[in-house]
Amino acid sequence: MAYIHVYTGNGKGKTTAAMGLMLRALGAGMKVCLVQFLKVTETSELEALRRFMDQLWVKRYGSGKFVVGEPSEEDRREARQGLKEAAHAVSCGLYDLVVLDEICVAMHFRLLAVGDVLEMLEKRTASTEVVLTGRYAPKELVGKADLVTEMVEVKHYFNEGVEGRKGIEK
Repeated sequence: MAYIHVYTGNGKGKTTAAMGLMLRALGAGMKVCLVQFLKVTETSELEALRRFMDQLWVKRYGSGKFVVGEPSEEDRREARQGLKEAAHAVSCGLYDLVVLDEICVAMHFRLLAVGDVLEMLEKRTASTEVVLTGRYAPKELVGKADLVTEMVEVKHYFNEGVEGRKGIEK
């Protein structure tokens, strides 16, 4: 049996938790697919995960710009392509674990419709575990998920002006 996980909330650690689960799955010899929405910059975790490229497929969709106000057509096109790839990944039976990183943010900014994401999840194979990350998880997704973890920010050094550090935040 495979389950649907949602990692959401305003606290740090949603992607990190998903990456930890990916590492655990890769260590167990599982096939993993990572589809990232709204992210295009290189990160240390992706550099480390490249060592598992025989078990891991990574695809990233985003314009590299923050979505401010109404999303651009490029933002929408990238998100739609990402959803198309995600739909294939969860339904093809090739992957044991599929991580859809920042897909909740893509829905929040109306790059993707909540109904389309829920429909994609309905078509997943019974053996494919799916993790959806990002702030602003819609209540419909929370209701559909089997496991929901909310990261709560209690205190964060970013508020003191500390920028992301290589190996810790990026």
